Amino acid sequence: MKLEEMKITELFDTSHTIAARLFEGKTYPWEVLADLGSFIEQLGATLPEKEYRKIGKNIWVHRTARMAPTIALGGPAIICAGADIRQAAFLRGRIIVGERCVVGNSCELKNVILFDGVQVPHYNYVGDSILGYKAHMGAGSITSNVKSDKTLVMVHAEEGDQETGLKKFGAMLGDGVEVGCNSVLNPGTVIGRNTNVYPLSSVRGCVPANSIYKAKDDIVTKEVREVEEAPVPEIPEAEKGKKGLKVVK
Repeated sequence: MKLEEMKITELFDTSHTIAARLFEGKTYPWEVLADLGSFIEQLGATLPEKEYRKIGKNIWVHRTARMAPTIALGGPAIICAGADIRQAAFLRGRIIVGERCVVGNSCELKNVILFDGVQVPHYNYVGDSILGYKAHMGAGSITSNVKSDKTLVMVHAEEGDQETGLKKFGAMLGDGVEVGCNSVLNPGTVIGRNTNVYPLSSVRGCVPANSIYKAKDDIVTKEVREVEEAPVPEIPEAEKGKKGLKVVK
């Protein structure tokens, strides 16, 4: 995957997030992670009280969001319209949960942006990451955000390793990405739009858009399949002409 393909404009449609302004003036999405907390505090202070309830010091929750009574929620955070935060979810702060997102039971979020329509519905850990519009992580899939040797995370582009200056950096998932159950996205992973990752995968590095990730050395381009129209069934001669039936000539 080329560095050009990792630009914000290539991965995301920023009209599908309340955080669109945070991406302005930036080239690559990981550049916004360090500023997320302060951005949430500034944006939250401008949100209309008729639409958002302020909880505590720096937490804003849309009045249409569904919040289970068993969640743990820390700030700064913004939970947008129609979001569904389910039982025992742990939202540790510096998070934006977009419209109609699902954060499921026993999930943990920290320093993340979920674009509108994202689903992390079962036992997911998402840290120091950005998930694009309608991205989905299967049950048990996680973003690993710290290298085992604690060195700074690099992005592995075709042109060579790119420094990020970040010790904690999980994954960037483009719009429409599907991650299979029990997969691990290693630090610095970037996945292009509309790509599917097989269940039980360990993804390290970058995966192009419109691909299917089966293994490190087995990444294929999605086929464009034409959908054929179903043939109109013939009506038996005995049924032709009856009320409500179409005569096929």
